Amino acid sequence: MATLIADQLASDPRVLEARKLLASALRDHQCKLTGIQASDPARAAEYAKIIADFSQARAGGLYFPYLGSGLGHGALVELADGSVKYDFISGIGVHYLGHSHPLLLQSGISAALSATVMQGNLQQNRDSPPVVSLLLQLAKTAGARLQHCFLTTSGAMANENALKLMFQHKPGSTRMLAFEHGFCGRTMALSQITDKPQHRAGLPPTLRVDYIPFFDTSDPTGSTEKALLALRTYLQRYPGQHAGMCIELILGEGGYWVGDHDFFRALLTELKAHNIAVWFDEIQTFGRTSCPFAFEHFDLAQWADVVTVGKLTQLCATLFTPDFKPQPGLLSQTFTASAGAIAAAEILLKMMIQGDLFGPGGRNLQVHRMITQRLTAIAGRHPQLLRGPYGLGGMIAFTPLDGSDAKVKVLLQALFDAGVIAFYAGSNPARIRMLPPVPVVTQQDIDIVCDIVESTLVACADI
Repeated sequence: MATLIADQLASDPRVLEARKLLASALRDHQCKLTGIQASDPARAAEYAKIIADFSQARAGGLYFPYLGSGLGHGALVELADGSVKYDFISGIGVHYLGHSHPLLLQSGISAALSATVMQGNLQQNRDSPPVVSLLLQLAKTAGARLQHCFLTTSGAMANENALKLMFQHKPGSTRMLAFEHGFCGRTMALSQITDKPQHRAGLPPTLRVDYIPFFDTSDPTGSTEKALLALRTYLQRYPGQHAGMCIELILGEGGYWVGDHDFFRALLTELKAHNIAVWFDEIQTFGRTSCPFAFEHFDLAQWADVVTVGKLTQLCATLFTPDFKPQPGLLSQTFTASAGAIAAAEILLKMMIQGDLFGPGGRNLQVHRMITQRLTAIAGRHPQLLRGPYGLGGMIAFTPLDGSDAKVKVLLQALFDAGVIAFYAGSNPARIRMLPPVPVVTQQDIDIVCDIVESTLVACADI
């Protein structure tokens, strides 16, 4: 069998040499990023104008005055104003390998050599099937019955596809269930599931959603009974009307509230008894707990009907059992993802399978302990300034100051100015959350960031 011309190109000595040269150049310039650096005063006026013009064009300001230069080194990222900061939110979870990782450079070169920039439902390259196979392999290893996987560009689209599968599976149903304080996305439909009324201000209702209270670690039995009562009340009030329940196993934007196996099992048993689909929304949790899937961490694989993943995988996906196989035409799209995202996804998924991220001694839980130990020590020294920490694995949060939205936002800006990028989560109380680049973050990075968190908390104590 003759070698494909595309493979001849990939193995061309000039391409191989170019790969080596680019990797060498990246290393040489990355090594200059060694720590936090202030912005270049000579760039201040131009940078401020770009930020202002961009904010005007997009009809809204940026949360942080952040425009990356395109280069980083692990947890460090360089901005276009010449500053260097620790990125401990990772683009809300997408920069899992930090910035400018050499493996992603190589995957990007491979993607650039392919004939397609954006792959889609009509025309996909041969690198899409391995990504689907790897996701399904992880699901099978977890013990789930998921046998199908549909790739897409964003978490919102993956969740939209999940909704379509569940409603088509149960004709005549008109409602969904979700957790209070959950987040599902910002589309017309998903904004109804997201329990944030301000995210759907001015929008017409597109989906009827009933909310169930989440697990409370301070009252496991009581919160489980309360959730079951709410669920049974809705099921009695709207018999046969619920297509499925969107289940975040850890409330992400809600504040990194962590669930519990017995709590979930009680709800899932009730859902199954009423022929209601179980949808695990793992857009943020995937790859961040002791297992690739959080449903495996909580020993819930047998219940999974539909699962959505994204963020750290670069592309997103909807996985589902044979019972939810769609009718022709239900799932389709012009864009599956960029060739670069698909190539990066394959590398990241192989890292999950072959690496040391999971298990009790895995990197996810190691980094969690490293950060939470430091935050716990800060709380011990300043109990009036920090409560927590909270979360699981690569998802970490704490409540600063009085937990008011206004003070948390001031603190986040102060941290940004000091060289640390984090983000908010939850409300009443609001929390600061972190999604560090687990595979590349070091103990030194964590110590520096936690030192800055403590000094900034003290400096902002009287705001």
